[in-house]
Amino acid sequence: MVTAQITTAFANGLFMSLVLIVAIGAQNAYVLRQGLRREHVSAVVLFCAVSDAVLITAGVAGMAQALQGRPAVATALAALGALFLGAYGGRALWRSRQAGALHAAPQGASLSRAAVLAQAAGFTLLNPHVYLDTVLLVGSTGAQYGGSLKAWFVAGSALASALWFSALGFGARWLAPMFARPRAWQVLDALIGGTMLVLAALLARRALLGA
Repeated sequence: MVTAQITTAFANGLFMSLVLIVAIGAQNAYVLRQGLRREHVSAVVLFCAVSDAVLITAGVAGMAQALQGRPAVATALAALGALFLGAYGGRALWRSRQAGALHAAPQGASLSRAAVLAQAAGFTLLNPHVYLDTVLLVGSTGAQYGGSLKAWFVAGSALASALWFSALGFGARWLAPMFARPRAWQVLDALIGGTMLVLAALLARRALLGA
């Protein structure tokens, strides 16, 4: 029973983070660009992965403290999370009907590691969606778990970020041609949309059970 709960918490954190970070966006394009240039790739991948892990941990811990002894607030957040994921999933499915691609030109002058990390910080921390995704949505979902299960949820979420950014940065030479094809993103958006709707249903169930 305990093993099943740990597996569920870990898997939910993993899949929720994956569906939120795998999208056409400035941060992903920047990581892909650095991978194509083979310029400070390890530093960029590490920065993006660690930033996500820190924000998710802060979100889960902060939300857990805010929800302590407030079951009604926990239920409300679960319901809002279900609505948000449902809308996000529907949007991803809608995007899958349209053409889109991720382009990252490798040209340009070489930059120092500090300059590259400064740019990575801008693309990561100055994006308001990162706080909505990691701190509010993932944080409120992880806070629903009790005890050590929160840590397993965070571990799954952090692993998702590490795997994605590593694949994007170190596999850029092989992934870039695929990501430049609109059809690949249509399929990916369809998978993301379906996964989000499943997660929305799970959160809605949690909200109903907590009501």
